[in-house]
Amino acid sequence: MRRAKSDSAFGRRLKLPYFLLAIAALYLFFIAFKFPQLLEIASVFSGDDSFVGLDGSAVGEEDGDISKPFFSSFYKDTSNRKLEDNEYLNAPLMPHKEPFRNETGKAPSVKPRQLNYSRIIGAVWRQRNKTMDQSLLERMADEAWTLGQKAWAEVGKMDTKEVNPGSVPEGKPELCPSSISVSGEELERGDNVMFLPCGLAAGSSITVVGTPHAAHQEIIPQLARLRRRNSMVWVSQFVVELQGLKAVDGEDPPKILHLNPRLKGDWSLWPVIEHNTCYRMHWGVPQRCNGLSLGNNDDMLVDGFGRCERWMRNDIADTKESKTSSWFKRFIGRRQRPEVTWSFPFAEGSIFILTIRAGVGGFQINVGGHHVSSFPYRMGFTLEDATGLAIKGDVDVHSVYATSLPKSHPSFSLQQFLEMSEKWKAHPLPESHLQLFIGILSASNHFAERMAVRKTWMQSSEIKSSNIVARFFVALHPRKEVNALLKKEASYFGDIVILPFMDRYELVVLKTIAICEYGVKNLTAAYIMKCDDDTFIRVDAVLNEIKAISPKKSLYMGNLNLFHRPLRKGKWGVTFKEWPEDLYPPYANGPGYIISSDIARFIVSQHANQSLRLFKMEDVSMGLWVGQFNSTRTVQYSHNWKFCQYGCLRNYYTAHYQSPIQMICLWDKLSRGRANCCNYR
Repeated sequence: MRRAKSDSAFGRRLKLPYFLLAIAALYLFFIAFKFPQLLEIASVFSGDDSFVGLDGSAVGEEDGDISKPFFSSFYKDTSNRKLEDNEYLNAPLMPHKEPFRNETGKAPSVKPRQLNYSRIIGAVWRQRNKTMDQSLLERMADEAWTLGQKAWAEVGKMDTKEVNPGSVPEGKPELCPSSISVSGEELERGDNVMFLPCGLAAGSSITVVGTPHAAHQEIIPQLARLRRRNSMVWVSQFVVELQGLKAVDGEDPPKILHLNPRLKGDWSLWPVIEHNTCYRMHWGVPQRCNGLSLGNNDDMLVDGFGRCERWMRNDIADTKESKTSSWFKRFIGRRQRPEVTWSFPFAEGSIFILTIRAGVGGFQINVGGHHVSSFPYRMGFTLEDATGLAIKGDVDVHSVYATSLPKSHPSFSLQQFLEMSEKWKAHPLPESHLQLFIGILSASNHFAERMAVRKTWMQSSEIKSSNIVARFFVALHPRKEVNALLKKEASYFGDIVILPFMDRYELVVLKTIAICEYGVKNLTAAYIMKCDDDTFIRVDAVLNEIKAISPKKSLYMGNLNLFHRPLRKGKWGVTFKEWPEDLYPPYANGPGYIISSDIARFIVSQHANQSLRLFKMEDVSMGLWVGQFNSTRTVQYSHNWKFCQYGCLRNYYTAHYQSPIQMICLWDKLSRGRANCCNYR
């Protein structure tokens, strides 16, 4: 029996090395298949010419967007976004079969009908080929072309001398009431939005009387994807928002103040009140009040009030002073002030009175007569822009009162920012060789954005010396008054290329092709840069970055995304019919990227012979086209985080989502030799 036990123990010791060898063999097998993809990633960022094959194959289950930190989506807080737009709910499922692939397993080439157009304002697109089978994007382009021709004909009949910036007002000129009140039923009939005709002014206040709902259970998809056992959470939250005017069709109006109490908490597991802003559908850095004071130093005060007051929490002891120090103060006769700690200001099923007052330096939030929090004003927003109050979520609103409102109506017209001065005019196109051409995508009614660009980075010495040329690319607006003013603006400043089709988000890709065509046919630029009208560019820094690359290499430079999975719902959602592949090709984020002129010539030639695949996401389209060019000639993919996708970073090359006021601020800082951001929205 002892011998048998000894043999058994020896056998168990013998199995352990074999088990470890099996694990090692599986690991080597895994590495053998994944190693080429790791080389692919390394070659993109190193610019190694020896590797060409960027085929965009998958490397894992997670999103490969390298433009965002790994924990950013979790930090943005799924509970809050549930009230906004949950892009994953009811998303279409991936079909089991792939009807869009041929027998070889490759996606068939798509040859959309070409939409040629010329560069001159008012010129007519050349005759287009007619096809019987049109894609959705082609039908959109066809409709936009037809409407654009009619709109441009109407502009030709108008006398632009009679058009002035004040002829396209966004609001009514009559006086506004000093106070407004609505009941809960009236608010609900108005889509839960109360209109503030003249906005707000310092001293204005809004009072909301309501009752929060009892908590209910919801499934959080993000928790389910993290494979937690219980993805059900108790939720009771609502939102009170001060909204501005919608500036762009297809986008939500800006949120000047986003106040979001969460009675059951969120990932912090404790009740919390979040404050934030949202500009051009981009959220800023949140201010969260969770029952802990943010301090009373000068930097944390707004009009003398703290940003977050304390309320009772059973997980935190009073650390203000120890028992010893308290005893010593009593011993020396110093009076001890009793500290009053309030409970969380909202409770399920209990009525509340919430007051938001516009102060000098920010908003003051009071509940039940007690100051709860303060939120400082953020650059880019003004009180007169707050033309709507929206209330939504788990709350029954009984009444809303707005008092001390401004009586005179401000001009909401963005055209008021046009400054017809000779010093803002563009220089004629040079005949000499250029280092860089910058094409700026802009909407027809973005007069303020274009004027801010003219006054700031377009005044750079490199542009003034004609070493760099910048032009706006604008399509037409449904309102003929806007188009007439756009035509007048283009004629005066000489820096706008008007594309004669009706503007749509899905057709931005046509503007990108127009930038390439303009850069190679009208200029002799070595490189072409695309950006948006809310992008601030450090022209000298971008030019130095380009000069560091060998001029013999084809270049694709920007904030690159690798192995980025397409969203199937939301503003940037695409269907499987539009994009059947699981991954996007490597592409640079749209707010600012650079290509060499040989890539631009390739795009123009492919578009001319109708072999260029068009996709509504223009930055993804550019990545696709560069990938096609890369199959015949090696492209150096140059990645840099300083081409900022979200907001601004210190020592940036480009800063995105910058309002006109922020543009002026950035230019002022840059003029003093500091590449610092003005604020983080």
